[in-house]
Amino acid sequence: MSLDPRLWGKAAGLGKNAGGAHRTHPLICHLLDTAAVAEVVWDELLTSHQRSMVVGALQVPEEEMRALAAFWAGLHDIGKISVPFQLHWAGPKNADGELLAQELGGERGYGFAAGAAQDRQSHEAAAHWWLVGMFEEIGYPSSRRRPQSQLSHAVAQMLGGHGGRYHPVVRGKDYRCPAVRHPGLGTGGWEEQRRVHFDEVRRVTGATSVPRGRMTPGAAVVLTGLVVLSDWLASIEVEIQARLRQEGWAGAPEDLDTYWQIAREAALRLVQKTDLLGTGFTRPDSVRCGGETSLLASMEGQLPDLVTEHGPGLVVVTSSPSEERTEAALRAAAVLGHAAGARGLFYALPTGSSADSHMAQVHAFAERALTGPWRSLLLHSSSRLKPAEAARQWAQARAAGDVSAEHGEEWAPAANSWLNSHHRALLAALGTGTVDELLQAVMPVKFNVMRLFAFSGKVVVVDEVHARGAWGQKLMLRFLEWAAALRIPVVLAALSADKSVDAMLAAYQRGAGGGGEPMVQPRRLPAWSFVDAHSGRGHLPRQPAGAVRASTLSIEARDGAPYDEIQAALVPLVEAGSGRAVVYRPTPADAIATFCQLSQDLPGLDVSLVHEQMHNKDRWRRLAACRDTFSPGVGISGPSVLVTTPMLEHVRGLRFDLVVSGPAPLAGLLARAAQGAGDRPRLVVLKADSTSELDDVALVRRTGMVLGAGRTISMPQDVPLLLDEVYADELVDRLGEATARELQQLDNRRTVRERRATGTAGWLQVPGPRELDGDLGLLSRDHPGMEPELLSCVLGEEMVHVVCLYQGFLLEDGVLKEKLVFESKKRRPKPGQLVPYLIPVPQRLVEGVTGDANSDWRGMAALKNVLRLNMAPEDGTWVRTGEGHRFRLSELGLTVDQLP
Repeated sequence: MSLDPRLWGKAAGLGKNAGGAHRTHPLICHLLDTAAVAEVVWDELLTSHQRSMVVGALQVPEEEMRALAAFWAGLHDIGKISVPFQLHWAGPKNADGELLAQELGGERGYGFAAGAAQDRQSHEAAAHWWLVGMFEEIGYPSSRRRPQSQLSHAVAQMLGGHGGRYHPVVRGKDYRCPAVRHPGLGTGGWEEQRRVHFDEVRRVTGATSVPRGRMTPGAAVVLTGLVVLSDWLASIEVEIQARLRQEGWAGAPEDLDTYWQIAREAALRLVQKTDLLGTGFTRPDSVRCGGETSLLASMEGQLPDLVTEHGPGLVVVTSSPSEERTEAALRAAAVLGHAAGARGLFYALPTGSSADSHMAQVHAFAERALTGPWRSLLLHSSSRLKPAEAARQWAQARAAGDVSAEHGEEWAPAANSWLNSHHRALLAALGTGTVDELLQAVMPVKFNVMRLFAFSGKVVVVDEVHARGAWGQKLMLRFLEWAAALRIPVVLAALSADKSVDAMLAAYQRGAGGGGEPMVQPRRLPAWSFVDAHSGRGHLPRQPAGAVRASTLSIEARDGAPYDEIQAALVPLVEAGSGRAVVYRPTPADAIATFCQLSQDLPGLDVSLVHEQMHNKDRWRRLAACRDTFSPGVGISGPSVLVTTPMLEHVRGLRFDLVVSGPAPLAGLLARAAQGAGDRPRLVVLKADSTSELDDVALVRRTGMVLGAGRTISMPQDVPLLLDEVYADELVDRLGEATARELQQLDNRRTVRERRATGTAGWLQVPGPRELDGDLGLLSRDHPGMEPELLSCVLGEEMVHVVCLYQGFLLEDGVLKEKLVFESKKRRPKPGQLVPYLIPVPQRLVEGVTGDANSDWRGMAALKNVLRLNMAPEDGTWVRTGEGHRFRLSELGLTVDQLP
């Protein structure tokens, strides 16, 4: 039977012909397009390590494996040769509105059983079911009793996952007669055409080898990434239009050979347009710091030799938060990245605001450490709509004075870049974002394996690894197992070593297959350690980092009314006419109120404000201005104070003579105190102030008890001891009976919450690489009750992004800005236009608020977490009242009040 070119693979976005019928791209052409792109991805985008993982697992020479990868990628959509897909009601139609493929159903050989058109099996699952038997026929290893253990099933399951989710194991009784269970696959001509397409893709790609190896987790991740990425690139509509065949194209073997050359020529151009090629790590300079024992000197003098001897792996750095610690982590990443042949870096932080603040230092690192062209994206919830446009807006906000849109943004992709979308953004050579982007790789969310694939070609740096609580710790352990199995170089930075850090070292050792002695992170500060990914063995430096220059932190706890104590603490700066201070307030509303009061009551004080509930662009601009005012060595003419919220505690590069904060867990207070300047930094804790809703009450209470009326500690030597004191069980024994009982109850609640979070994260996380037992479907398994709310619970507080409008105009800094632009007649706005004007707000503050968007806006995937509010002017601000909430927007940001 000859190949039928009427079977279509792509139609959406291809327009219509002169007769008014939809243009279609034959399925065989799309399969060959994808195979051709896969060849280029294999050659140009995969690192040597990624290729070696596949070659070693499948036990096939690299050139033959390249052909197999192209062959398999070309088969990904073979499930589209099925009744439900070809005859889908939304398929391509002629000028009269009739399905183009309708004639197939009336031809002999293309008949189908009753109910076949209603078969709900997806084309991805159909490919999985059908390909198992075909691979078995051509000699791939198979097993009737345990199909998932053999290559015939593993490759089919891998290809069935190209839509973002793998499908469950198919047993022998099903894959030998798949149309019995799923009549939509069709028999007769449907089956014959699947076989013809299969044979032609194999012939054209030259994939005659029969691998005898097995599909390891590492090989599965790399091959899945290659197939999905090739499909994405081969599906770019404007490019398909340039390759459309003329009507009457026969699809004979000679036609396919000619088309294969066209597809190969287009493939390199497609990949070159991704902004992904050519990035690597330079060879780190050889550094020998004679006599120096600083953290940087210790690492630069010894880590390169360890990596040269043992290969890349995991580096853990424990030290007080500082730019030096960040620089140490980045330099370790440079050493690991060069050794691994990595093509980029992902820098993960606890919050979007901290990611914003680190971009400058990460970019400065990239200028030194990365070779070739590199593209940078901002990756967190506030930038999710358009990561490239968020990065561009961030650059403009940081730029001094009036600059052109291009100044200093050569690293940022164009707004219409192929990378500028949700699932593709992690592929960018340089990403700065939140740790959630990592953790979702080990949760059963759509395209989780594409996240693992993206990270498998990079170095991953995780700053403040403690900052996500019990659920984050659990998921981080699973991510580190996968990272070790995939030989991903990782750098972890933490405030202090404890059992959780030891558990992270153990997780990486476990993923690497290490069976040696458990690794323990040194408790003294600063310190670093290394685990090589090849053997899982731990290594400590021969010459540990010497103690940093000690500073004496003075902590004073005050009982008075919060604002009175804030004012009293700042008056000496005003009287002296110099000094810099930061005041932490629990909420944006508190910060705004304090800013206004201080501006009025202390006219000699230069008061600044930054908090999370500001427009993205305004927040970025203010953070950039903070560096101009509060960076070390910056000369200022008078006393200055920055009023902020806990969002600032992870921001680096700021220095203050005085830090004022409300009650918080000790780790948070120490992070804020680390922003203190000089040899004797000062921290004032307002005992009567309210706490953040996200802080654990028991830890806040314990911290208050340990600090008492105040303490003086040596930084950083006393940090581990002080943390141990806060968590010690003996603390309860020193209290009176009633106080001890109350604290014990709070501790019990914390324990329950942590165990619940750990249990939920453990139940929700995907299996480790050694637990899959060949079944990739376990990476996509659905849990009963796994709703978006549960996912948000595990990932942390869910954020909604508010955009404020007045008669179709966007509002910024309390004034009308630009007119909202719509993409089409459906009144859907351009997501990129909204990025600078989004305001992140916790979901709990806007419960029940539906917003003013019409159904078209709500139905747009990119805007599903954007709350549109139509505001009205009132007393110099913009207000919206309704549904139990009152929103007020001014140049100081957004406040949300719940009405009684």
